[in-house]
Amino acid sequence: MLSLADTMHNMKIVADHKIPFLSGAFESTADMIYMPGKSISRNDIADADALIIRTRTNCNSELLSGTNIRCIASATIGYDHIDTDYCETHNIYWTNAPGCNANSVKQYIASALACIIQQEKKCFSELTIGIIGAGHVGSRVEAMAKSLGINTLVNDPPRERKEGAKGFVDLDTLISQSDVITLHVPLTLKGINKTFHMANEAFFTKMKPDSWFINTSRGEVTDTKSLVEVLKNKQLAGAMIDVWENEPHISIELLQHATLATPHIAGYSLDGKANGTAMSVRAVSRYFKLGKDHWSPESIQEPEQADIYVNLEDKTPEQIFCQLALHTYNIKQDSDKLRSAPETFEKQREDYPVRREPPAFTVHLDQTHEPSTLIAKTLGFNI
Repeated sequence: MLSLADTMHNMKIVADHKIPFLSGAFESTADMIYMPGKSISRNDIADADALIIRTRTNCNSELLSGTNIRCIASATIGYDHIDTDYCETHNIYWTNAPGCNANSVKQYIASALACIIQQEKKCFSELTIGIIGAGHVGSRVEAMAKSLGINTLVNDPPRERKEGAKGFVDLDTLISQSDVITLHVPLTLKGINKTFHMANEAFFTKMKPDSWFINTSRGEVTDTKSLVEVLKNKQLAGAMIDVWENEPHISIELLQHATLATPHIAGYSLDGKANGTAMSVRAVSRYFKLGKDHWSPESIQEPEQADIYVNLEDKTPEQIFCQLALHTYNIKQDSDKLRSAPETFEKQREDYPVRREPPAFTVHLDQTHEPSTLIAKTLGFNI
C-alpha cells in the first residue's frame, strides 16, 4: 500500500468513460483520463498508475506489459477479462465488485419468471426452479423462489465441497427435474470447476421437454449451437438469453429462436452500477491511501412511477407477483429492442436507460393481505 504523499504527485488514473457516477470522485487527487473501455491501449496507460474498467477492457500482457499500472479495479461482478495470473506475477493489484449487481440480476430473473408464469398459467407450487451456482446472485434467486413457494433445487459443487451435501443436488438431478433452469456461475475454462460449455448437447437433452432455460452468467457457459438446435426442434418450452458467446457479435440464429433475448443488461440497474462504482473507488482509494474509503455517489435518479397501487380483488398471488415484477422491469421491452437492431448490441448496453431496483419503489395495497405483503417484501419493495 502506498501513502497519499507518495501518490499525490503525477498520480494518473485511466477509466472507462461509461462507468456512471465516477466523474468527480478522484479529480482532487489524480489526473483522470476517461475513454471508451474497448479502446484503451498500452499507449494510453503507459504512465498511468491505475485502471478503472468494465468487462470491455481486456487486461492482459498485451495491454499491461511495459506500463506503470499498479492497480486495476473492475466495476463488474465478473473478472474473466482480467489476466489474474499475469497481474499477480507482475505485482499488479486487481479487484472486481462481487455482488454489486446481484439484486439487479434477481430483478431480471423475477421479470423472466413473471413472463413464464403468465405464459404457462401455473401456480408457484407447480413449478420447480433449478439454480446452478448459488453465490451472490444465485443465493438471492434461491431465497426469492423459496419465499414464493416455488420448489427449489440448487447445484453448486464448490460450495457443496466446503459445506457438505445438505441443500444441494447433483447436476443431472437438477437438469431432469426442473421446469426452469437458471445459470449463475462464473466462466471457468478448465479444472474441477470448469463451466465453459457446461450447458451443452448432453445438458439440453436431459432437460424436460416443456422446461425453460435462462442464462444471465456468461455466454461461453452455453454451447450456442446445441441450444439453437434444441430450440429449433422445440425440445424446450423456451429460452431467455442475456449473455452471448462472442459478444458483441452475437448469434442471430439464437436471437431468432430465443423466447426473450437481451444485450447483457441483467445487472444493469442504476443501483447495481452505483454499487460497482463505489466498490471500485473504495478499492483504488484503499490501495493508494487517497482518503475515499467510504465514498458513495451523491444521488441516484428517482424512478418514474415510484408508487405502485395494487388492487387485490380477485387476484391470485401469481398475478400480484407478475404485476410487481414487471412494473419495475419488463424484460420484453429490452428483448424487442435487441431483436429490432441486433447490430447495435454494444450501443444498447452503453446507452442503457435508467432502471431502478424495487427498494426505490413503494407498494400500496388496497387492503391488508399477508400473502401480497410477503411477495412485495420478497421482491424488495417498500410497503
